[in-house]
Amino acid sequence: MDEIGSAILHNDNPNCRLVPFIYINEQITYSILFPIQDIDEEDLIYRDLAEGITDSERRSAILIPWVPKSFGHINITPSFPGTDYFLSGHINESLPELSNFSEIFSEKKIKPTLKVFTQYSLIRTYLTDNKYELIENEEDADILWYTEHFKDFEILSKTPEKFVNQFPFEYVLTVKDLLCITCRRKKTSEKWIPVTYNLLTEITHFVSCFQHRQNEGLENFWIVKPYNLARGLDIHITNNLNYIMRIALTGPKIVQKYITAPVLFYRPECNGKVKFDIRYVVLLQSIKPLKAYVYKEFFLRFANEPFELNEFDVYEKHFTVMNYIDDANLKHMKCEEFKINWSQQYSNYPWSAVENLILKMLKDILESGTMEEPPCGIAESPPIKSCLCCRSHA
Repeated sequence: MDEIGSAILHNDNPNCRLVPFIYINEQITYSILFPIQDIDEEDLIYRDLAEGITDSERRSAILIPWVPKSFGHINITPSFPGTDYFLSGHINESLPELSNFSEIFSEKKIKPTLKVFTQYSLIRTYLTDNKYELIENEEDADILWYTEHFKDFEILSKTPEKFVNQFPFEYVLTVKDLLCITCRRKKTSEKWIPVTYNLLTEITHFVSCFQHRQNEGLENFWIVKPYNLARGLDIHITNNLNYIMRIALTGPKIVQKYITAPVLFYRPECNGKVKFDIRYVVLLQSIKPLKAYVYKEFFLRFANEPFELNEFDVYEKHFTVMNYIDDANLKHMKCEEFKINWSQQYSNYPWSAVENLILKMLKDILESGTMEEPPCGIAESPPIKSCLCCRSHA
């Protein structure tokens, strides 16, 4: 907003509303101000800066930029949400009829050629083995490899010979807010997942944690992420509580403690040590028993500027996803080259030991995701092989 809109004061009993308006024809956004009470000459203009928020504690948190308040009385550890939260915001998924699969698996019939329907361009390009035939008709396919969310597992179970690349309720691991809640089930998660809060349901616990750290003089940088976006979109790093409270109103988000002392990788062409992440591909075969495989040829991504705890708006310093940024240098490095460089830079930490820790973490995550029955956990569904991509930040 301009200086006029920014000057409008907060009041719990406002005399105006200020709402966003998008004029699609010109792709322009406006803020529309209009009165909701009679206004006399020289009256001050007020609006409710926490409009629509009725929970008193959450409302107080959102209003901290204008009405400071201590949340020291709030426990910094939130409770586990119930089943309703896992179902909210999602289109219902049906569960498969498990009894339909006993015969097909006892017979163990394997076709000489499997028909594959896929929405994934890379599979269409690289699946060339003559044991598979790419087709355009889902009904005739033996294997369904979707990029969109599949939901009707009950219907699918009527054709038990079909395989699909998703498990029912696997979103407990693929959506950020549910992933963090799910991982809390494992006590070991404290070693590998940063302290995380849901800014919709746990905002008061977060404010309490932030204020406790602030009062103790501790470093207080946090990273805010949307539930279900990727590619580094709409991510913010800050130590400003007021800023985080404003971001909390821009859509469903989590806030995590920012890793301020990450393991770095020296890039001579950058003249310094940069952030990097490692992406493993995990193939989840079954839930009962839990069985999964990890492709050990991992994929590496690097930041392009040496890491420092400043300039948080400099994308190429704090983020590693460069393949969607115009003119950004996308660093390619194969696994074996990385391992050689790693042994030179971190000789006291053999890569084999580090990888074992990563694999243990992946196992813990999958176990967390299957500890509860659906919708709070991944459901059993025999004719499925789900491919998950897991990114580990050093």
